[in-house]
Amino acid sequence: MNHLGLHVRLWLVAGFWGVAWTAGRVIATEMDDWPVFGAWLRYLIAVPAFLLWLRWSEGWFVPSMAQWKRLFWIGACSTFLYQVLFMYGMGWTAAGDASLMITLNPLFTSVLAVIVLGHPMTKELGGGLFLGLLGITVLFLASPNVDLPANERWLGNGFIAASALAWAAATLLIRRAMDVEERERDGPMSPLQITVWSSAVGLVFLTPWSGYEVATNGLPVVDVASLASIVFLAMVSTVLAYVWFAEGVKRIGPSRTSTYVYLVPVFGILSGHVLLDERLGWSLALALLLILSGVSLAQRSTKA
Repeated sequence: MNHLGLHVRLWLVAGFWGVAWTAGRVIATEMDDWPVFGAWLRYLIAVPAFLLWLRWSEGWFVPSMAQWKRLFWIGACSTFLYQVLFMYGMGWTAAGDASLMITLNPLFTSVLAVIVLGHPMTKELGGGLFLGLLGITVLFLASPNVDLPANERWLGNGFIAASALAWAAATLLIRRAMDVEERERDGPMSPLQITVWSSAVGLVFLTPWSGYEVATNGLPVVDVASLASIVFLAMVSTVLAYVWFAEGVKRIGPSRTSTYVYLVPVFGILSGHVLLDERLGWSLALALLLILSGVSLAQRSTKA
């Protein structure tokens, strides 16, 4: 009961991140000629809010040149690549399907750790990868959202899977940035510092692409639904959700806090059904069960 309010906020975080897939679908379909511009607007709002939160909570911090080099690659993966792939993917697939695909992130992180860092390929990780791929297969072949052409939905799911891979790469880079040896101002950065400044780096990367979209297609007329979705993604699912999630990590630990992430696809599927009239079906439940079982099995190998 001591952490009741915190657990309520973490439930809300899972809900915010679930609804984010529906918001992304709205932006991608309503602003189909300006998908990256929509992502750029999101971070144009989020980055100043993050900077204010950093100033208030930890004090002003400007990275050193060595830290900027690490932030360059984190921002390229976690914000730029992820957002581009996310927005293009949401233009083709359903919010519920996409929210399931992104749960592959921890599995991809474990596989990249094997390839890049030389971690051992265990039986648990191999079994987890098999279950995850089986879940993807179910989602690709038997999604209930048959109103979307199969080739378009598969393309969108592929983009979202690639975005999960980009985030997995960023996860490894973030771990390295947090574990780097202390050496003058080339030491480890806090999670908030990494998040704030890598978001700023990603915003810089997104700017020329979004400018190209405007130069090519003209300045978009952003409708009310898209504007509300952009503000929601920026202030609620990005800034507020991060602050509350970080509070959870600090007070009850990363392991207990991270379990709430597994609720995200549930909220993603339900919000897509309620707000966008997407269909529900047995295949979504089966794909969710297979993917999360694969993630759980794979994570046993990292705890061994």
